[in-house]
Amino acid sequence: MSEYISYEQSGVSIDANDQMVQQIYSAVASTFGPRVIEMPNAFAGMFRLDYDEKLFRRNYKNPVLVACTDGVGSKVQLASLIKKFDTVGIDLVAMNVNDMLVQGAEPLFFLDYLGVHKLEPAFIVELVKGVAAGCRQARCALIGGETAEMPDTYAVGDFDMAGFAVGVVERKRIITGQNVTRGDVILGLASSGIHSNGYTLVRTICFKQAKLKMTDTPAELGGAVLGDVLLEPTRIYVRSIVKLLSQYKVKRIVHAMAHITGGGLVGNIPRVLPKDCNAVIKKSNWSVPKIFSFLQAKGPVEEEEMFRVFNMGIGYVLIVAEDFADSIAKKLTKYGETVYRIGRITTGTGKVVLK
Repeated sequence: MSEYISYEQSGVSIDANDQMVQQIYSAVASTFGPRVIEMPNAFAGMFRLDYDEKLFRRNYKNPVLVACTDGVGSKVQLASLIKKFDTVGIDLVAMNVNDMLVQGAEPLFFLDYLGVHKLEPAFIVELVKGVAAGCRQARCALIGGETAEMPDTYAVGDFDMAGFAVGVVERKRIITGQNVTRGDVILGLASSGIHSNGYTLVRTICFKQAKLKMTDTPAELGGAVLGDVLLEPTRIYVRSIVKLLSQYKVKRIVHAMAHITGGGLVGNIPRVLPKDCNAVIKKSNWSVPKIFSFLQAKGPVEEEEMFRVFNMGIGYVLIVAEDFADSIAKKLTKYGETVYRIGRITTGTGKVVLK
């Protein structure tokens, strides 16, 4: 009679999963607010859209739920190279919540998916701690997730992440871009670095072309460790933007916004432009971080391609009424953002013009 075979012998450990769930609970619970309904061993997370308590009641009149999903791309491969897993979770949250902000939505809750070769609790805990840190920055609750152990799908050391966010916006407060008009001012908020797009090109430049290592400290980067610069997490703009929008309950002075991800300024701003408007952007109006000049030189990469792939130092854009541009910039600066007046809206054909 042949011996019995177990799930663990096939490469999947149920015990390791149970251990991991216990270890990540404190990180997950740190994101909970009064709208989360805790239910141990539940099969799904629960979240109240409104409060019962008068002190906290939001009183939505015509709420619209806003949902999005995104990943971190090949940035996870760099995390694997130096076994640094505590920041890519922040990236995962950022890529989702920054997107929903564009419509004027406030993030409510977040869920994550982790696919791994082998479930190692300490490794998963680091990833989830990063996700929880991102959720705290975005003031949204991490109410669920899934970790899939798939040794036949992922090679040893490989993993992938995906995130799912749900937010809310009053229907009359949805920002669509339809109010963008000639004369509007374009404000750019500084990025924290590369964020989470273009890493296939980054890896080609750094490791195939320049033959660098993650531990190198190039003089062009001021002696900073290359791995630290490349893994700098994506900036989360939620607190600043939500606070700004709350200052204007009646006036619609923020006409459009854009999260600058893959495609850069030239690819993302047109998504919120009317067909009869152009966004004219002056490249000399902000300081491009050293990492982008470094990548461009090491490639070498043409400037047009750099602006088509990377954010080039501008992670988020607001198109605002001219008369309010200065006051909005001051408010955002007060909220902790680095703000640049990078351009203006003109008549045109719905494209970005770089000068």
